[in-house]
Amino acid sequence: MDAHELDQLLLIGSAVLIVAVLAVRLSVTAGLPSLLAYLGLGLLIGSSGAGIDFADADLALALGFAALVLILAEGGLTTPWDDVRPSLGLGLVLATLGSVVSIAIVSVGAHYLLDLRWELAVLLAAVLTPTDAAAVFSVLRTVPLRKDVSGTLEIESGLNDAPIVVLVVAISAGDLQADGPWAFTGLIVFELVAGAVIGLVVGFGAARLLRNLALPASGLYPLVVISFTVLAYGAAAFVHASGFAAVYLAALVLGNTELPHRRATRSFVEGIGWLSQIGLFVMLGLLASPDTFESWHVWTGLAAGALLTFVARPLSIAISAVAFSRSWREQVFLGWAGLRGAVPIILATIPLAADVEGSGDLFNIVFVAVVVYTLVQAAPLGRLAAWAGVLSDAARDIEVEAAPLERISADLLQVRVPRGSKLAGVEVGELRLPEGASVTLVVRDDKPFVPHRTTRLKQGDDMLVVATRAAREDAEKRLRDVGRHGRLAGWGTD
Repeated sequence: MDAHELDQLLLIGSAVLIVAVLAVRLSVTAGLPSLLAYLGLGLLIGSSGAGIDFADADLALALGFAALVLILAEGGLTTPWDDVRPSLGLGLVLATLGSVVSIAIVSVGAHYLLDLRWELAVLLAAVLTPTDAAAVFSVLRTVPLRKDVSGTLEIESGLNDAPIVVLVVAISAGDLQADGPWAFTGLIVFELVAGAVIGLVVGFGAARLLRNLALPASGLYPLVVISFTVLAYGAAAFVHASGFAAVYLAALVLGNTELPHRRATRSFVEGIGWLSQIGLFVMLGLLASPDTFESWHVWTGLAAGALLTFVARPLSIAISAVAFSRSWREQVFLGWAGLRGAVPIILATIPLAADVEGSGDLFNIVFVAVVVYTLVQAAPLGRLAAWAGVLSDAARDIEVEAAPLERISADLLQVRVPRGSKLAGVEVGELRLPEGASVTLVVRDDKPFVPHRTTRLKQGDDMLVVATRAAREDAEKRLRDVGRHGRLAGWGTD
């Protein structure tokens, strides 16, 4: 690539990025996943539109996996542990048993009803089954769901990629028939367990290191945090374990650790997540060629998507939820909210890169199913959530941004009073912070002032709290307790 070609690439890339970022506002307002706009943009500038030719399945697969790593890292780093802990069991069952049920049903239907040979039928079922982390994280977080519901969907979308990737790779390489089902099942269990262990080890190790390490610039913290999550993926992949499970769990641990400059880190990884989504979906739009779509691709994609959405997914939810107390309306919502997105299209590039017979047809079928059913499912999510009774009216918990004050062995905490928090209306003196912690400044309407004991906090205020290292944990706990329960929280027990 010469300098002129590089200049052209930078010009086109920056223009596409700007248009894609502006499209985020439109997609959020419409309540639709931004992936639809990005895929459309890719189609417009691709071989069937402006004429940019991109047909390298191997490169698309590599870039797709890289983007998915960053998207999963963003999801884990921005997911509160308290939100997903009550839903961990059901989320894990959906990511494993639920996936098996969906694959079995769609495979049988695709073979007997859609007349696909078994290899292609199982591949179609496998690549369509996993929910997409990017779609779930971006769409569901605009709908105020109960924590147990949103946590279930996020855990499922964060972990169900791992076993599906193993299955699709094994089928594409012909290993499944050679090794047999029991050896394959053992391989999946090993990859999931080993990946989870590696992710937790890297996450807790990095958290301990970063809590006791003062870097010379605040901008280095987001870089090192995201690097540790990618390190977890690489370490797991190196020993042939599940890198996707590793990166999500490492990110979940780091995202729920009180690290320095946590808010800046969160903003950085959200930007990285958006950039990854934009690049990924535009690339997949470039890879698709609508002029190669045949009529049977369209109706097969619609039929396979209907089979998954209206039969396989609801049955997998019902079977997985047997041991969990979820009402039938909640199960209907969980079934409908299993959004597809980039993941099925990325997985469809695995047999395409392996030159599996019929893989080009498979890619077109999956593309049609993903675009149509993402649109169909995303549009009514808000109304469906209200009907199912899964909307949350709980106040948001406080977020704490911390910066180390190494010379005095203390931390500077920035705490914002969120909407609905019971910190609003509480006087500074009524916070009863532990010894060694004090509110030193309040910022209200962008104007800072030193508060008195009788200063009453308001929604939207930012407090600056200085706390010694020994008092920091108790100070944060106290602020969260007051935010949840009011000025009398813990009265008589402190």
